[in-house]
Amino acid sequence: MHQTAGDVADDVVVARVGVEETTRPDGRARISPPALAALAIGGAGVGLRLVLVLLGVPPTNSDEATMGLAALHIGRGADHPVWFYGQAYMGTVEAYLAAPLVTLFGSPVPVLRLVTLLFFGVFLLLAYRLTVALFTPGLGVLTVALLSLGADRVLKNEMIVAGGYPEILPAAALLMLLAVRLAATPPTRRAARLWAFGAWGLVAGLCVWTDWLVLPYVGVTGLLLAVGCGRELRGAPGLWLAAGAVLGAAPLIAYNLTAASGADSLSVYSRLSSPGGASLAAHLHGGVLVGVPMASGLCAPSHCAPAVMAWGVAYPALLVLAVVVALLAVRRATGADRWRELGRLALLLAAAVTLVAYLRSANSADTPVESARYLHPMLLSLPAVLWPIWRLATRPGPVARRVPAGAALAILTATAIVATVTLAGAVPGYRRQQARQAELIAALDRLGADRVYSEYWTCGRITFATRERIVCAVLADDLTPGLDRYGPYRELVRQSNRQVYVFPMGSTVDTTFVRHASANHTRLRTVEAGGYHIHVPDRP
Repeated sequence: MHQTAGDVADDVVVARVGVEETTRPDGRARISPPALAALAIGGAGVGLRLVLVLLGVPPTNSDEATMGLAALHIGRGADHPVWFYGQAYMGTVEAYLAAPLVTLFGSPVPVLRLVTLLFFGVFLLLAYRLTVALFTPGLGVLTVALLSLGADRVLKNEMIVAGGYPEILPAAALLMLLAVRLAATPPTRRAARLWAFGAWGLVAGLCVWTDWLVLPYVGVTGLLLAVGCGRELRGAPGLWLAAGAVLGAAPLIAYNLTAASGADSLSVYSRLSSPGGASLAAHLHGGVLVGVPMASGLCAPSHCAPAVMAWGVAYPALLVLAVVVALLAVRRATGADRWRELGRLALLLAAAVTLVAYLRSANSADTPVESARYLHPMLLSLPAVLWPIWRLATRPGPVARRVPAGAALAILTATAIVATVTLAGAVPGYRRQQARQAELIAALDRLGADRVYSEYWTCGRITFATRERIVCAVLADDLTPGLDRYGPYRELVRQSNRQVYVFPMGSTVDTTFVRHASANHTRLRTVEAGGYHIHVPDRP
């Protein structure tokens, strides 16, 4: 029996954020068993990440330190950056949210990551609500379980405060929930709908400012609104949506209005999206066989086993199958059911666009392991991709049909669990990295060194960890100026009459510096600490 549009207000639970409820005989609400299960599993997922963050997992890096330094500057009122320092793309939402925490509690990485931990918890909640709204509570529980597991690449995307990745998943989920709700329900309760349209616009604008990786999801949800609410959008709701979008994207708009030619964010982003010159086979191998399982949370740290790469083949096949199933369902459905099917199709199309865009970029062929992070938004589409298998496994029918489908889901879940457990083996190494950084900073403090030169992946970390007590400027391997995210640091180091040089032992820049000092008859006092050479020259 088909639902009416009015019934969907109870079924497509989009505008409010909470847990699925049922009513007891006494009229009081209670949480349904699937919702309780999802809540418990999601709580365990958040708890796992909290423990790992406290253990220093995943390890921090200079990109994260750059966002932390932006938060530090915002908290002091010294700067209000629109973009991640050193580039004209990727907004600083994380820095503004972290600024009060860093100001109050200092700059330990776990303090900084409270923001991303919050984003992850909200994402699990919204992912469950979205899956229940478009599919079934059972699939919602499985989705939360898979998302709660923590393979290395996925955990880095979710927890490291380096811009964009942690917040785009909850933002995209909220956009989808709002779009389906507004399209599927009649235009009653005018004030509430105006606020909902404004909220959609605000979140979409923030997405455009924060990270363009989420644009496929912004686009498909916008199409849902255009199809379902086109006439309504010609009036006040359209104005509310536009006002919200302008407000959310205001930092981007203001910057681009005054940016020099070629320095606007669109020009910068288009240059970064060049396809490169690799072969099609290299793009398919890196983007599909490595990228898809890595981004899905099925791989060990920095490595995908050949058996796991099978998911890279299965995922596109399931995606195509799910699209066909959704198209057929859209043709048959009417009323509210039609909007549910369109919501499923929208999730699938967004995943397909994300995958194709990544495949045509140079990153998919050149740096497939690290660049798998660009497929991070596809996690939101996981229930839509799994839906055909879930239906086969759970609907009454021949055992010969249900068992293979159930086995496929079990294998997928087991692989994700193995990848999460494998991460435990990397924890001691990550802890040693943390200890080595502390040893390096202690050695610099003993030497009284507060102005240093180093390479990129060291500079940001020690500057943030010391709250700018030690300021570092970057040198490239040939000792020319490197990438200083925050320009004033270079001048502060240059003006110092006692500069110290800090390089990883055995690195190219370390060897080059020692040769350069010898060629210029400069004597060095060298101290070893935390896997680094600290070179103190006898003259500037």
